[in-house]
Amino acid sequence: MALSRVCGARAALWGSAVALGPFVTRRLQLGRSGPAWRAPRSSRLHLSPKADVKNLISYVVTKTRAINGTYHRFLGHHFPRFYALYTVFMKGIQMLWADGKKARRIKANMWKHNVKFHQLSYREMEHLRQFRRDATKCLFIGIISIPPFTNYLVFLLMYLFPRQLLVKHFWTPKQQIDFLDIYHSLRKQSHSEIITHLERASALVSDERLRWHLKDLCTKVQNGAHPTAHDILALRECFSTWPLGLNQLQALHMRALSRAMLLTPYLPPALLRWRLKSHTTVIHQLDRALAKLGVGQLTAQEVKSACYLRGLNSTHIADDRCRTWLGEWLQISCSLKAPTSAMR
Repeated sequence: MALSRVCGARAALWGSAVALGPFVTRRLQLGRSGPAWRAPRSSRLHLSPKADVKNLISYVVTKTRAINGTYHRFLGHHFPRFYALYTVFMKGIQMLWADGKKARRIKANMWKHNVKFHQLSYREMEHLRQFRRDATKCLFIGIISIPPFTNYLVFLLMYLFPRQLLVKHFWTPKQQIDFLDIYHSLRKQSHSEIITHLERASALVSDERLRWHLKDLCTKVQNGAHPTAHDILALRECFSTWPLGLNQLQALHMRALSRAMLLTPYLPPALLRWRLKSHTTVIHQLDRALAKLGVGQLTAQEVKSACYLRGLNSTHIADDRCRTWLGEWLQISCSLKAPTSAMR
C-alpha cells in the first residue's frame, strides 16, 4: 500500500512537470545566463554613435544654410544697398583669407627647400609682394582698432574712406576702376617734377654725349613724345653713377620718384632711399621671372595688373596694347644690371 502511494505520487509529479513544461522552461531560460539561453537578437541594424554625430552635423549645416539663404533674401529685398556692401565685404574676407593661406604655403615651401624670393616663379613672387602690401594695410586697421570702443569708429572710417583704409578685395567693381584712376592721377602729378630734376641733373653729367642725349630726351617727353627702348637704354650709364645714381639722388628727387611709384614720400632721406632700392629691386626680379614665363602666358587681368604696377594706367587700355607695352618694358628692364639685393 505504501509502495503504491509512493509510485502514484511520483507519477503525479512527472505528470505536472510535463503539463507545466513550457512555463518551467521559460523560467529556466530567464534564470540562466549562458549563450544558449539568450533571447534571439533583433534583425534591425542600429547606427553607430559616429554616424549619428555625422548626421547631426549634416542636419545643422543644412539648416544653417537655409537660414543664411533666407537672411540674404531678406536683406536683398528690403535693404539692397546694404546687401551689396555686405556681399562685397564677405567676399573680400574670403579672398583675403585665401590669399593668406596661399602666401603661407609659399613661405613654407621657401623655408623647406631653402629658396630665395627671386628664385620663385613669377606668380608666386607677385602673390607674396601684393599680399605683403595688403597685410600691412590691414595691420594698420587692426592697430587703430585696439583701444576700447574704437572699432565702431573704424567701421565708420572704412565706410567713408574705403580707398585709403581698405584693400582692393573690399572694393566694388566700380570702386576698383575709380580708385585706380585716382591713384594714377596722383602719380602723374609727379612726372613733370621728375623731368625737371632730370634736366637739372643733366648739366652735371660729365660725358658730353650722354648729357646732350639726356637733355634731348627730356625735351621730347615734355613735348608729348614717347621715347623708344633704344633711346632709354642709351642712357643707362647716367643712372649708375653721380649725379643720377640711386645712392646720389637728392631728397626732393627721391620724394618725386616715391609718389610716382605710389610709395610714401613722407620719410627721412635714408628711409626713402632704402624704400626705393627695395621696391625697384623687387620689380626687377619680377621682370626677370616674367620674361622667363612669357607675357603670352598671363591672363588679361594679370597683364593689366603688371602694367599698372609699372606705371601704365591699364584700366582703359585694350589687352593687346597692354601686352605690347609690357613687352617693351621687359626689353628695357632685362637689359639692365641685375639687382644686388634680394627680397627676403
